Amino acid sequence: MRNHIHFVVQTGDIPLSRIMQNVSLRYTKWINYSQSRTGHLFQGRYKALLIDADAYLLELVRYIHLNPVRAGIVAATDEYPWSGHGAYLGKELLPWLTTDYVLSMFSPGAEHARKVYDSFVKDGIGEGKRKEFHSGTCEGRILGSDSFTDEILSMVDQKSEQEYSLPEVIATVCAHFHISEELLKAAGKTRPMTEARAVAAAIVQTAPHLRLTDLTKLLGRDISALGKAAQRIAGDVKKRRIVSELVDAMRKECCKCPKL
Repeated sequence: MRNHIHFVVQTGDIPLSRIMQNVSLRYTKWINYSQSRTGHLFQGRYKALLIDADAYLLELVRYIHLNPVRAGIVAATDEYPWSGHGAYLGKELLPWLTTDYVLSMFSPGAEHARKVYDSFVKDGIGEGKRKEFHSGTCEGRILGSDSFTDEILSMVDQKSEQEYSLPEVIATVCAHFHISEELLKAAGKTRPMTEARAVAAAIVQTAPHLRLTDLTKLLGRDISALGKAAQRIAGDVKKRRIVSELVDAMRKECCKCPKL
């Protein structure tokens, strides 16, 4: 697509937020370096949707691969170069893309699976926009049957008042300042890292369920230094506004739907 990209991602122990932060940071740095530019590359935060793979995975893969055709960019899926469709057909190898799982849902044999997959995609060419792939059953974050949604919700802690975690604070602060977690932890007193650490400390101090000592261990910093940095934030109207906005954003994410 011209101004955005779609991924079907299976996550494990590493949260999706950290994966997306890393990808965004590295890609932005590469684009800026290769094109001699500076500044932000992406507008806004990514949107994620947890899906019931048994019910929706194949149709979602087809829907994504047909997006360029639906948008009128190309006449056929194999004409669009920025897609994993060719890898599913066995025409190219993308080291970062795993196709085996999806193809195995069509047939145990690779060649036959590719043929069935190709026919499956072509059968959906006349399909229009599907609203369910742009929203979900839990504030736009889950797509599945009622039983699937209930199962997912039962797997997470359903507190009446959701609390954001320390890793979420770190990820949110790093995303705001467009730095990696490694840079946040790195030695030195250069900006924007020092400012980001101060904001993180201020956020932690305003949260009764978080401890500054845990943040010092995570960042490898002295507690008195982070405490003083947080105090400086408290005396800066602009910085206090940043802290408030980031806290509100995390609370909003928690209240919309449990972390999945």
